[in-house]
Amino acid sequence: MDSTDLSVLKTAIEWIESGRSTALATVVETWGSAPRPVGAWLAIRDDGQVVGSVSGGCVEDDLISRVQTEILNQDTPELITYGVTRDEAARFGLPCGGTVRIVVEPRPDVATLRALLERIAIKRLTLRELDTCTGRSTLHDATRGDAFGFDGRIMRSFYGPRWRMVIIGAGQLSQYVSEMALAADYEVIIVDPREEFAEGFTHRAIEFRRDMPDDAILALGIDGHTAIVALTHDPKLDDMALLEALKSPAFYIGAIGSRTNTTKRRERLALFDLSQAEIDRLHGPVGLFIGARSPAEMAISILAEVTAAKYRVPIVQKRAIPESDLQHRHLTLDAMSSACAP
Repeated sequence: MDSTDLSVLKTAIEWIESGRSTALATVVETWGSAPRPVGAWLAIRDDGQVVGSVSGGCVEDDLISRVQTEILNQDTPELITYGVTRDEAARFGLPCGGTVRIVVEPRPDVATLRALLERIAIKRLTLRELDTCTGRSTLHDATRGDAFGFDGRIMRSFYGPRWRMVIIGAGQLSQYVSEMALAADYEVIIVDPREEFAEGFTHRAIEFRRDMPDDAILALGIDGHTAIVALTHDPKLDDMALLEALKSPAFYIGAIGSRTNTTKRRERLALFDLSQAEIDRLHGPVGLFIGARSPAEMAISILAEVTAAKYRVPIVQKRAIPESDLQHRHLTLDAMSSACAP
């Protein structure tokens, strides 16, 4: 799955190279409850076809009309503001009086866009600087710490996998998690030294490593833009990864397993050179409680928890077992033991 931003870039290039006039619109500032963040972008073709979004559908119709009738005939970008007044916000459907400012580039340079796509394909973090007075754009190397910026003239857009997810284990659940992570603009790395799992991942956007998990964590240079998720169900592999992960600056560290197994894992980790504060960083069982049963649903719960950690939202949707459920489980196990007794 391609992320929305990558789809916009690819489609814009295809349209321009096929001879269609195309404009790029990018959100540069928001106030209030604007529905799309800065950096979100939209490609608009001369016949009104669009890909992407700058407002979730609130202002697109008006923007398309302005691009077709005015902006595509201009030589330089234009800055458009929607929702300055409460009446305008209501007119364009912006929630709670939100305001959004959008830079629209008429006929962007396709060679620059093609070079940007090539850099993204090799996971090269890139900043694109657009001078809104001249319409000239240039590409520069970036770091994961860089962010979108606009000073009234220069728009600095960040592209490439700013966030990274390292998944320990190459089972079926990992496949779903990795696909969803790619769609959410993560660089995805799968680590699994087991021979029997080596053939499962053929997606060209996923890096597959055969290292031992602890060696891989050390070699990857984990930073604060990295999430680490252990999904092998094998304590020997998951715990090896966690011993190094919990000492790293990763923004999220989680491991699959029941509550009982998670408690045992914490006890094992305490036997090594980890502080209690480091052990407490572990999210386990991994994922938010949403009643997930299938691998795809479990992947949704994992990505939801990682997303909450990414944006520093309190993670509260975790399941606690009521005492009545525990008693019921004990009674069920007792009944099973009696039925199976010789």
